[in-house]
Amino acid sequence: MNEPTTHHSAYLAVHHPTPLAPAAVHPAPVLPVQPGAVPAVASIVLPDGRIVTGYAVAPAQPEPVAAKPAVSRTAVNVALGGVGFLAVCGGLLLLTSFIAALTAFIGQLIILAAVIFGGWIAVQVFSGGGHRGGTTVHIRKAVIKRNHFHR
Repeated sequence: MNEPTTHHSAYLAVHHPTPLAPAAVHPAPVLPVQPGAVPAVASIVLPDGRIVTGYAVAPAQPEPVAAKPAVSRTAVNVALGGVGFLAVCGGLLLLTSFIAALTAFIGQLIILAAVIFGGWIAVQVFSGGGHRGGTTVHIRKAVIKRNHFHR
């Protein structure tokens, strides 16, 4: 009876659970308690004709919420004033930082322009192209004559 059938043996493996030893149960002593009042039994007829019978239970009442203490208008005004003061101080700090950074940036732009302009001047002075006259050529001729390099 517990063996798998031959035509299902390839598809079905039967596992039998091992029963556990029952736990020792110590029943609680039953004490007869008389209710203070016997609750009323209510019956309700559902739309499909079934009847449901049970005890009527009063809905749970939420616990009353403790009244919050009133906050004085002076305390609110002091708190808002402190928040506003901190916001203004933070804004001034950011503005000061921004102005310092902008000043440094403008200084760097001026230095960059001076370097570029100085480079352009140097290229104009020391470039070999263009006309062959002027001071540079005369200085070269004088150096060549002094050192007796003849062309």
